[in-house]
Amino acid sequence: MPPAGRTYLGLERMEPISLEEMDSVKLMNRVDTKYVANEEDLDSLLLMAAEKGFRACLIEGRKITPYWSMYYDTDDLEMFRIHRAGHSVRQKIRVRTYECTGNTFLEIKRKNNKGRTKKKRIPLPDPSAINSEEASRFIADQSWYSRDRVSEACTTSFHRITLVNSQKTERITLDTCLSFSNPRTGLNAGIPGAVIIELKQDGRLPSEMKEILLSLRIHPFKVSKYCIGTVLTTPTIFKGRFKEKVRRIDRIRNRNNNNTDI
Repeated sequence: MPPAGRTYLGLERMEPISLEEMDSVKLMNRVDTKYVANEEDLDSLLLMAAEKGFRACLIEGRKITPYWSMYYDTDDLEMFRIHRAGHSVRQKIRVRTYECTGNTFLEIKRKNNKGRTKKKRIPLPDPSAINSEEASRFIADQSWYSRDRVSEACTTSFHRITLVNSQKTERITLDTCLSFSNPRTGLNAGIPGAVIIELKQDGRLPSEMKEILLSLRIHPFKVSKYCIGTVLTTPTIFKGRFKEKVRRIDRIRNRNNNNTDI
């Protein structure tokens, strides 16, 4: 479900891969790298990926699927501030709903000082179940926080394309139509025209997707959807290093298009 009237020829040409088969792709020595591109880049990227035999994950008959996440933080946004300060060891707590299937999970993401990210999650019947005893125990066991220390901080909504190469040694997510809503300030924002890309690859092997990204002059860009959303929807917050990241995203997304609002 791309923006109205938009289709991706490369995506249409790709053979599908089921969610079950995708889940079987195990990257034991995984390296994660993020990038930011614009939607003109995405057209070219998908065509080149199709030519190299990449497959697209098919969920409920769709190759583009909607996601919704609610991030939780302390009253003083401790998790945001730790990330803003550049600390390598950090955590995030979120509830994510896969809107095509209706599945909802409580997820704890933990990043260590070696740049590795580990994610633990449990299923929830719906987002409000974060208030259950099971969810509270999970947060206490898997994070630095208790349930009563965190509350709703920022939502992210986006459409995702997930690709895997023919050798099943790398997975790529491409997130478009990104929007944010802040329950604390009541403000909304978006970054139309931007694409956030995450490449998960077997660190021992060469990457076909890196070659594609390099040919399109798309370079690594460390970015957090939660932090960008918080900056864009909290006018009084000290932006720190995220101020330049927002400016850079704005330049990328507006290249070769007419988007002006961020």
